[in-house]
Amino acid sequence: MGQPEKGSLESFGYKQELKRTLTLKDLVIYGLIFMVPIAPFGIYGEVVTASKGMIVLTYMIGMVAMLFTALSYGSMSRAFPIAGSVYAYAQRGINKTVGFLAGWMILLDYVFVPALLYVVSANSLKAIVPDVPVWIWLVIFILVNSWINIRGIAFTARANIIFLVGELIVLAIFIAVGVVAISNGVGDGVTIKPIYNAVDFNLPFVMTAVSVAVLSFLGFDGISTLAEETKGGNKTVGKAILWALMLVGFLFIIQTYIAALIHPDYLNFDNIDTAFYQIAGEAGGPFLKNITIIATILSWGFANALAAQAAISRILFGMARDQNLPQFLAKVHPRFQTPYLSTLMVGFVSLVVGLVFVNDIGILSSIVNCGALTAFLVIHVSVVYHYIIKMKSKNYLLHLVVPVIGFLIILYVMINLDNLAKIIGISWLAVGVVYYVILRLTRRKTTIDMD
Repeated sequence: MGQPEKGSLESFGYKQELKRTLTLKDLVIYGLIFMVPIAPFGIYGEVVTASKGMIVLTYMIGMVAMLFTALSYGSMSRAFPIAGSVYAYAQRGINKTVGFLAGWMILLDYVFVPALLYVVSANSLKAIVPDVPVWIWLVIFILVNSWINIRGIAFTARANIIFLVGELIVLAIFIAVGVVAISNGVGDGVTIKPIYNAVDFNLPFVMTAVSVAVLSFLGFDGISTLAEETKGGNKTVGKAILWALMLVGFLFIIQTYIAALIHPDYLNFDNIDTAFYQIAGEAGGPFLKNITIIATILSWGFANALAAQAAISRILFGMARDQNLPQFLAKVHPRFQTPYLSTLMVGFVSLVVGLVFVNDIGILSSIVNCGALTAFLVIHVSVVYHYIIKMKSKNYLLHLVVPVIGFLIILYVMINLDNLAKIIGISWLAVGVVYYVILRLTRRKTTIDMD
């Protein structure tokens, strides 16, 4: 029997269990859904205030900043086209210990992010339908998303297209109505102030804007978790990450620019949490206000959470397959060829976490941010270690300069996280270290121990 083709899944000691059906287009759509093209609808007030009205500049900076991390993900996905994202990349690119701890930290992000999305959407629905308890909405969101994800990644991809088209239609309506409103005298006319305002611009502001904006782009990395279900070779994932990041960045910029022109007084909102909906109402009345609210609920509670659940279930699958987590999480559905028990586990955890933190969205956000940013730091280190130190790569721009700059940007953002996020992150890491030590002392040799 011949040797497995270099770079194939079999060459890494695994067999193909998940169904390869996804194309570049499917991955880009998945990434867009994960990042939510209309994300500024829900967080506009906070971001425009932090940026002193220069919200467009904030998203421009954020997109450029995250480009470095996206390039590092692309580099590692080409070297290791395996499900598991940063867990697989650090494990293979550095060693099994760093890989496990990276995977452990990304769990802090991915396990909690569906719960965060469900809680935000459920609370928003409570404002519209106050007589229905929040826990009922949580259950509905989780059951629907779990069913779609178990049916298969191709089925999930089709659902993603439906959700994405809906979001883009609402966004197009807002942009069209907004342009008409501005041309009819709403706001102060066309100006560059949302991009640059000399009165308030300074270097500390730029770095503060980076901290806010980087967190708005979290999610593009989820594309890498679908590597074993992707067609087109090991470059497809990296291409999809870059396309998704650039496209969503463009959409963020255009919608926030129009919103800022409609309502230039960034310190004057009835409620900072519903600032965008107020702007939509000023431009298009109750109709536009209501459809932007509904679109936000559906995009967070179904579309984004659907993508998040698919991503974390693949990471659990990858870690369980390597015997780093309970083996049942690596079970693949015999008909749909999906990691169905991992999917159900994510749904169960989301329900429990959602019920516990239903009134503490801020704490959940801190947990998510800390896990994701730690993983981003590791991915940059993995690129340098694997390509420069191990493979002796001479491509210093892509394999040294890019990851070093990306590392420094993410490190700055982490330093400026609130103290609660840091405490939770350190505590979670400590639990992971203890768990890993016990794991190493009690289990037999596996495929990933061969380094």
